Amino acid sequence: MAAIDGLPPLRQVIATHGLSAKKSLGQNFLLDLNLTAKIARQAGALSDCDVLEVGPGPGGLTRGLLAEGARRVLAVEKDARCLPALAEIGAAYPGQLEVINADALELDPLAHLNPPIRVVANLPYNVGTELLVRWLTPPQWPPYWQSLTLMFQKEVAERIVAQPGSKAYGRLAILAQWRAEAKIAMTLPPEAFTPPPKIHSAVVHLTARAEPLFPADAGTLSRVVAAAFNQRRKMLRASLKGIAPGIEDHLRAAGLEPTMRAEQVPIEGFCALARQVSNTG
Repeated sequence: MAAIDGLPPLRQVIATHGLSAKKSLGQNFLLDLNLTAKIARQAGALSDCDVLEVGPGPGGLTRGLLAEGARRVLAVEKDARCLPALAEIGAAYPGQLEVINADALELDPLAHLNPPIRVVANLPYNVGTELLVRWLTPPQWPPYWQSLTLMFQKEVAERIVAQPGSKAYGRLAILAQWRAEAKIAMTLPPEAFTPPPKIHSAVVHLTARAEPLFPADAGTLSRVVAAAFNQRRKMLRASLKGIAPGIEDHLRAAGLEPTMRAEQVPIEGFCALARQVSNTG
């Protein structure tokens, strides 16, 4: 698989450029190009899409995306040590790879991308959840991206796809599933990475919904869900008492029992409650 693009194997690239993974940057490099190509395929057809990749490192996934036919890849890399290795990939794919040395949390990528846009990334562990939340909470919906294909720690991935009644079900599940269809596409063992993390990883594929699953004001829904899960062991009448006067009446009007706990409430229930609260605000 190292011959997909005529470039050297990733271990050689890392050795040549002295790219030991930095814990401070949440780096764990995927070296198996079979795997990076497989992850790229999870994103669907890429030939008509621009792809945003965050944290490409030495470029394993970047090479997978380009080999799988991505129209163009914008790679945002904070670690300047990786730029020479990424430049070699750019030379092998003239005009198809743009690399920006920047912090993804501080960059607006839209100036560099043309729709349709897909996001595909082996996200640095220390910023993965924050980036996901930002992609799911733009000022307008639908967002600029069609889909997100993202690598997370397996525990985070399970929180994204969790269903009501499970311990993993919480704010992240509601935020993701309210506005996107989410599924775990594949899991990877620690030994797939260098250095091996202490946990398994998983790739989550999220497809943007044209409209949220149920009507609700995004800000109100976020406030209600945050309050409910901040005290998830308490009954809703207690955890939500500061949200609005007469919260028990609002709960019943939304079809929820005041004695329920947050993890028992489906997304539809939270949306109904958010509408009740909005109507009295």
